[in-house]
Amino acid sequence: MRPNLNLMKATLTGALGGLLFGFDTVVISGAIDALVRLYGLSPSGKGWTVAIALIGTVIGSLAAGHIGQRLGGRETLRITAVLYIVSAVGSALAWNWPVLMVFRFIGGLGIGASSVLGPVYIAELAPAKWRGRLVGAFQFNVVLGILIAYTSNYYIRTLGLGANEWRWQVGVAAIPALGFLILLFGIPRSPRWSVSRNRIDEALSILKLMGDPNPEAELEDIRAALKQEHASEREPVFQWKYRYPLFLAITIGFFNQLSGINSILYYLPSIFTSAGFTQISGDRQAIMIGFTNLVFTVVGMGFIDKLGRKTLLLIGAVGTAACLAAVSWLFITGAHSGALVWLFVTYIAFFALSQGAVIWVYIGEVFPNSVRSKGQGVGNASHWVMNTILQLVFPVVVANVSRSAPFTFFAAMTVVQFFVVLFAYPETRGQSLEELQRKLLKS
Repeated sequence: MRPNLNLMKATLTGALGGLLFGFDTVVISGAIDALVRLYGLSPSGKGWTVAIALIGTVIGSLAAGHIGQRLGGRETLRITAVLYIVSAVGSALAWNWPVLMVFRFIGGLGIGASSVLGPVYIAELAPAKWRGRLVGAFQFNVVLGILIAYTSNYYIRTLGLGANEWRWQVGVAAIPALGFLILLFGIPRSPRWSVSRNRIDEALSILKLMGDPNPEAELEDIRAALKQEHASEREPVFQWKYRYPLFLAITIGFFNQLSGINSILYYLPSIFTSAGFTQISGDRQAIMIGFTNLVFTVVGMGFIDKLGRKTLLLIGAVGTAACLAAVSWLFITGAHSGALVWLFVTYIAFFALSQGAVIWVYIGEVFPNSVRSKGQGVGNASHWVMNTILQLVFPVVVANVSRSAPFTFFAAMTVVQFFVVLFAYPETRGQSLEELQRKLLKS
C-alpha cells in the first residue's frame, strides 16, 4: 500500500521547513566574502557572522520541544515560518553589521525549531513501514534548499548588482517562507499530540485521514504508550531511564558535525578560492556539490528502510574519512588542486547517503512519545552546538594554523564515529515507535 494523498500533502508541507532550513543555513556562503570586505571583518568576525545564526539555532531547537509539546507541532511550525520571513527581510534591509547579526539570529531560531518539529511531525503521522522514507523527505528538502541556495547565489552574482548583491542573496528566502506559512494552514495536527490532549476522536480521524492500515489498533497503541509514560508537557527528558536514547541522539548530532559537513558547506566558495579558483568558478563548483548532495540523499532515502540506519552510517563513515584525509593531503602538498572538487563530490555522496539521510530519522525514532519533541530538541541542540563551535573556529584555524588542519581533524573524528556506531548503535528500521520505546528503555 502506498502513502495516500493526505499523508503526502502533510509530509511535503512539514518537509518544506527543511528546504528553508537548508537554504538559510548555507546562503551566507555566497555573501560572506562581500560582508568581510564591507565591514572589514577579521577571521573571528567572519566566523561570528556565520555562527550567530547557529547560536539562534541552538536556542530554537531547545525551545521548540517544549513549545511543540504545549501548542502542537503544526502551530509551532507556523511560528517558525514567521521567523524565516522576518529574518530574510530584515537581513536584506540591514543597515549595519550588528543589525544583520540580530536578524541572522532570528533566522537561526526558525532553523532550530523547524529542524526539531518538522521530522517529529512527519514521524508521528507516518506508519512504521513508510516512516524512514517519509521523514527522509525532510532531509531531501534540506539538501534541495542547499542546492537552491548555491544556485541562487550564482545566478544573483551574474546579474551585476554591485554593492546590493549580498542583500538579494540573503533576502530572497522570504518568498518560499511565505509559501510555507500559507501551506501550514492546510494540514492536520499530529495524532499523538491529539491523544496527549485527550482528543481521541480527533486523533482517530487523523489516523484514518493519513491512511493508517489499522487506525483503531494504532490509536490504542499510542494511548497505551502515553499512559505507561504518564506523558505530559512537564515530563523531563533528562532522566536516568532515558540515558540510552539521550546518548544516541547527542552523539549522532555531534558526529554529524564532526564529519565537517557544515564547515564545508558554509565556507565552500572560500575554500575553492583559497585553492586558486575564481569566485564565480567556486560558485559553479558549489552547485555541482549541492546537486551531488541532492542525488545521493535520494539514494540514501531509498536504502534507509532496506539496509537500515546503522549500515548506512558505517558505509558513510568509511567513505567520508577517506575523502577528508585526501583533502588534507592535497592542501599539505599543494598538488593536484583540480582534484579538490571531485574529492568534495565523493565526500558529499558518502555523507548524503549516510549521515545526511539518517540523522533526523534516527533522532526522531529513539525517544518515547511523551518526550519525543524534547528529545529531538536535545539531539538537534547537540548538532547545532557542535556546528556553532566549529564555524567559529574554522576560519581562525585556517588563517592561523593551516588549510589542512581542519580536514585532518574531521577525518580522525569520522574514524571514531565508525567504531561508536559499530559497537553502540541499535538498528531501528521496520519497528513502530512504540516497539522502539519498549526496547530502548530496557537498555
